[in-house]
Amino acid sequence: MTAYWVNTVRELKDAEKLARYAELATPAIAAHGGRFIARGLPQAAFEEGTLDRTAIIEFPSVDAAVAAYESEGYQLALAALDGGAVRDIRIIPAV
Repeated sequence: MTAYWVNTVRELKDAEKLARYAELATPAIAAHGGRFIARGLPQAAFEEGTLDRTAIIEFPSVDAAVAAYESEGYQLALAALDGGAVRDIRIIPAV
């Protein structure tokens, strides 16, 4: 079943580190079947919502999304991020 990785940047501390992270993370995500379907700043937020930078990545399954996060390539990307951003990542199954 399809799954979605929802990544929200709550606080950007170092734009250069985030850019390096993105360079490394993108191929690691793609290697596990991940495909970006939305990325950027929300155009509207309601109730308790925020206008934080958000990415939504589609994967073939929850297992594929978790494997991407746990992969060596993605862990290298996280090391490059090195505190450059405070993020919230969630993996949810499609309905």
